[in-house]
Amino acid sequence: MGAEAFLTGQTLFDGGAGIARHTHNCPESVTVLEGDAVVEIDGTEHHVTRFDTTYVPAGTPHHFRNASATAPMRILWICASVDATRTLVETGVTTRVDAEHDKRVRARASEDGRRPGSRPG
Repeated sequence: MGAEAFLTGQTLFDGGAGIARHTHNCPESVTVLEGDAVVEIDGTEHHVTRFDTTYVPAGTPHHFRNASATAPMRILWICASVDATRTLVETGVTTRVDAEHDKRVRARASEDGRRPGSRPG
């Protein structure tokens, strides 16, 4: 048993940008394609760099931020369901991941909880 379909995309983070702590209704794998990142998974921070890959089980709080204040950082994310949702830990607001395509993460994005920058994979 496992995923029968995937939802994928890329997110480009400007220098200093990050996304709010959130969970998904399915597992997610994230690979850093460019730059350096700090990822917090279930309360533990990890420094990850180009081609490092993370695995986040469904329902596990996590978030990524660009480790550089100036250089961009790009991730490839893969959700193990085409019906993937994101629930912000702080507010409890849930949205579909596929509704967030064609946005970009800027430095202020970490403050308002958006996950912009997603592009179809």
